[in-house]
Amino acid sequence: MPFVRAAALCAGLVVAIAATNVYAEEPFYRGKRLTILINFAAGGPTDIEGRLFARHLARHIEGQPGVVIQNMDGAGGIVGAKYVGEVAPRDGTLAGYFTGTAFQYALDPERFRADFKSYRFIATQSGTTVHYMRTDVPPGIKDATDLVKAKGVVGGGLSVDTAKDLRMRLAFDMLGVPYKYVTGYRSSASARLAFQRGEINFFAESPPSYRGVVEPNLVRTGEAIPIFYDSGYDGREFSVPDAVKGLPILPFHELYRRIKGVLPAGELWDVYAATIALDGIIQRLIVMPPGAPQVAVDAVRGAIARVNADPAYAEEAEKTFGFVPIWVGSPDTQRMAQAALAIQPKVRTFLLDYMRNGPR
Repeated sequence: MPFVRAAALCAGLVVAIAATNVYAEEPFYRGKRLTILINFAAGGPTDIEGRLFARHLARHIEGQPGVVIQNMDGAGGIVGAKYVGEVAPRDGTLAGYFTGTAFQYALDPERFRADFKSYRFIATQSGTTVHYMRTDVPPGIKDATDLVKAKGVVGGGLSVDTAKDLRMRLAFDMLGVPYKYVTGYRSSASARLAFQRGEINFFAESPPSYRGVVEPNLVRTGEAIPIFYDSGYDGREFSVPDAVKGLPILPFHELYRRIKGVLPAGELWDVYAATIALDGIIQRLIVMPPGAPQVAVDAVRGAIARVNADPAYAEEAEKTFGFVPIWVGSPDTQRMAQAALAIQPKVRTFLLDYMRNGPR
C-alpha cells in the first residue's frame, strides 16, 4: 500500500506539473478581445490602412482573440491619442493605431497629461504625405509648377498643429503662393468632400487614401492633380518612400528647384526639413497604454512581424492602395521611438509662433 500511495502521489505530481506547464504556455490572448483604437475617423488614410491591417493581425495573434476597430477622432488625432494614455484599460486589451501623434507630442508635450514617452511602443512605420490640387483653380492647373500662377488657392487641413497642415503652409510661403487656410476638418474624408465641393482646392493625404481613393476617383478623372510629396529624410539625405514609388510626382525640394532653379534654403526650409525628418521615422505608431503587460506587447509585436511576411496581407494591400505598409518592431522600439520624439527647441519655438501668426 505505501508503494501504491507513492506511485499515485508521483502520478498526481506529474499531472500537476503538466497542467502547470500547459497553463504557463497558454497564449495571453486566448479568450480575450483586442480593440484597435484608430485616432482618426472612418474613411481617412489611417482608417483605411488600419482596418486592412487589423483583419490580418487577427489571424496572426496567438490565441486568436477577437479584434475590433474603434475610431476616436478629433483635434488632429490628439483626442484618441490622449484617451489611450489617460483612460484606456492597461491590461493589454487595447492598442492605439496612431498617425501624426509623434509630431504633435514633440511640438507641445504639455498637451499630454500622461507623458507620451511612457506609452508602450510596439511598432513604428515611416510615412509621407501627397499634396494635391483642383485643376480648375484659375488660370487652370495642368502641371505641378502651375501652383505659383494659381489665383485663389484655399488650402484645407485637419488642425493647425498637424505636420501636414504646417508643411502645406510652409510650402506655400517658400514658393510665395498667396493662399487662404481653412482647417478643422474632422477627417481626411470630410476634407476630401469639401475639396470635391470646391470649398477648398488644395489638400494633402497619406498614401493609403491618396492611392486608393484620390488617384482613381479625382486624378484620373481630371478633377485633381498631384503637386508634390513630402520626401523621406534622415537629417542628411533624402529618399523616396516606398508608398509613392511609381507615382508621377516630385518631392517638394525638387518641385521648388524646378520652379526657382535652386534648391530651397533658409529658415522656412530648415523647419520643413525638421518636420519630414520626424514623420519620416515614426509617422504611424502602434502603442499600448503605459503599464500594459510585456507579454501583451510581445504577442502583438510578434503578430505584426508575421503580418509583414504574409503574402495575403501584401496582396490585399497592393490591391487596395498600391503598396505594402511595413511595420518595424523590436525590443529596441521603445528606446528608438522615445529618442525620436524630439525637435530642436528653436524649431519648436518657430512653429508655435508660425501656427499663431504665420511667417515672420
